[in-house]
Parts: sequence; structure tokens; C-alpha cells
Amino acid sequence: MSTSDAGPAHDTDRAPGARRTSTSATASTSAEVDPRARVSAEVDPRARTSAEADPSDGRDTSRARDTSDARDTSGEGSTRSAGRRPLAGGGTVWAAWAELLRVSALFTVPGDALAGAAAAGTRPNRRTLLAVCSSLCLYEAGMTLNDWADRDEDALDRPHRPLPSGRITPRAALTASVSLTAAGLGLAARAGRPSLVVATALAATVWSYDLHLKHTPAGPAAMAAARGLDLLLGATATGPLSPRPLPSAALLAAHTWAVTTVSRHETRGGSSRAPSLALAATLGVAVTAARPRPSVRRPPSPSVPGRPAAGPLGGTAGRLLTAAVAAGYARTPAAPYLHAALHPSPPLVQRSVGAGIRALIPLQATLALRAGAPGTGLALLALAPLARALARKVSPT
Repeated sequence: MSTSDAGPAHDTDRAPGARRTSTSATASTSAEVDPRARVSAEVDPRARTSAEADPSDGRDTSRARDTSDARDTSGEGSTRSAGRRPLAGGGTVWAAWAELLRVSALFTVPGDALAGAAAAGTRPNRRTLLAVCSSLCLYEAGMTLNDWADRDEDALDRPHRPLPSGRITPRAALTASVSLTAAGLGLAARAGRPSLVVATALAATVWSYDLHLKHTPAGPAAMAAARGLDLLLGATATGPLSPRPLPSAALLAAHTWAVTTVSRHETRGGSSRAPSLALAATLGVAVTAARPRPSVRRPPSPSVPGRPAAGPLGGTAGRLLTAAVAAGYARTPAAPYLHAALHPSPPLVQRSVGAGIRALIPLQATLALRAGAPGTGLALLALAPLARALARKVSPT
């Protein structure tokens, strides 16, 4: 909590006491300035008694009543005070945590593990679900740790965020991050030892990024590695170890690198180079992802012994569908990146970052279609409108 947030509450607690210590002085001064007040006090002892018992005037009373009302609104008054931006959901505790966790971005997480399972050539199974849940926990651990590490910087650039505004304490945010990290590693361990190894590397990357690498030149590369590892988590949890998921992980990492490079300028703007590079990277990823993968014999699906996973989405229809979804992926952040490159103001840069985050879903769907998993790809596309609708209430950045 910043000093400015603590100040008003401290002054409110001190004001009643200050008026009690100045009771006699106030009464004396009033009597000297207005002789009628002295006469009234002498004629009617009750007036003198009332004046001594309640030295505050009408303005003080209304101010005390306003202060009491502010304290009686179950903490909602503190959300509205000091010019803080009102939250979606009425400024409740749940809304503050939703903003801290950036819940609108959660829809971009399950596709990593599902695209990894498709890239590995296996159908999703129970271990895939464990990998998805582990990814969600580690992702939210990174979100809370990010705000905890940036709380001093956000106090200047984003004072409306949950930590600098005082709606969530730094201790609660750090505790949540540690707990979510432990839960994510525990879920990955249930999916198997290879999954635990990948999840441990992912957690180490997330913590290193938030605590140190974020503000270094290695920041975008670290975040890109985290997304790539998240896809590999789904691949290792679902099926046997294989190099097959590596190209998909590289494409997802390239997109994440582009978005992270732009996000480093979202509070101050001023850089046309970053959005331009991100636009070029997005187009390159889209073209590469739209190309069909070489036909390779797929391993049996561990969920159905001896039965191969979904066959390649071959034929003209499959290629057209993959190309169409890849084009939709490129279209999502292309215009915002272009606008941010032409006019690199903070609002346009932030808009381009949000578009880049939303573009993750069609990219994951493209990777699944490219790997021959049309069911997974189309299911992931269904998450896109949900993410867009929730992003209107809770910002993903």
C-alpha cells in the first residue's frame, strides 16, 4: 500500500481525538468572539453542557458521519476512494483477485497442453487433464508473482492495480503464488516423472522471469521458453518422450517472444520497432503453421492401447481449414500491431498486447489442426469468444 493510500485513513482516525483535546479552547474562543453565546450559556446551563459535551459543529458532524459511512460499506468505500478505478463486479474482493489473476487470459492456457498432446501424436487422456490443471496453476502463480515483484513500479505507473491500491496485500499475493506453484508441481508429478521434470523447469523459468529476467534483455526469451515448456508439458504427460512436439513448441515460443517484446513498452509507449518486429514474427509464424507437417507414422495412443491417435487431417479440406485458422490467428493481432507501430502511445501498445494474448487461442488451434487433431483444434476455437467477452470486463494485461 502506498503512502498516499494510508494517509487519509490515518487522518480520519486522528481527527476525533484532536477535537476532544481542543474542546475548552473552542468554547472559550466562541464565547469571546460572540458575547451572545456567553450570555446564552449563562442563561441556559443546558446549552453550556451541550457545547462542552459535543464541541463539533455541523460540518464536523457531517464529516464524521461520512467517515463512519465509508467504514461501514464493508471495504467498498476504500475501493472508490483516492480516485481508484472501479472494478468490474462492484469492487468486491473477488473482483480484485480476478483482476490480479487476469482471469480473462486463462482461456489461453489449456491450449498449450492440448496442442502438445496433438503434436505428440496422441489423444488427450487423464494425464493430459492433469497437465492442463498444472499449467493453469503455474500460469496464475506467475501472474500473482508478477504483480508482487512490480508493486513499487505499479504504484507509479498503474496505481489502480490490486496491490498498489491496497485491495490485496503483498503478503497475500506472494502466499498465493507459492501455493499455486506447489499445486502445479504436485499435479504434474501425478502425470508422471517426465511431466514433473518439465513442470519444474517451467516453474523455475516463471520465477526467474518475474523476479529478475523481466527487466533484462533476456526477458522476452525467458517468457517464450515458458510457453514452449508449457506445450511440452502436455506432450510429455500424454504420451512417450518424442522430438515431434518441438516444432510446435518453437512456433508458440516465437509468438510469445513477439508479444512480450511489445509488452515491455505498454506503460510508456514510444517504440515503433517492437510492434513492427512483432507483426513480422506473427506473419512468419502463421505461414509456417499453415504448412502441413510431413506424414510420419504416429505412435499408439496410450489412452487406447494399440489404437493410433487421430490420423493426419489430409486432403484439400484439411489444408484449407488449417490455412483459414492460421489466417485468423495472424489477423487477430496484425491491425493492433500496425497501429501501435504507427502511433506507439501507451493505449495502442496495450491494445496490441491484449490482441497478441488473444491470438494464442487460434495459434494453438492451428497447431492442433496441423498435427492432425481436428477435434482438438475446433474445441480450442470455441474458447476464443469466451476469452474476448471476459476481456471486456477484466483486462488480460
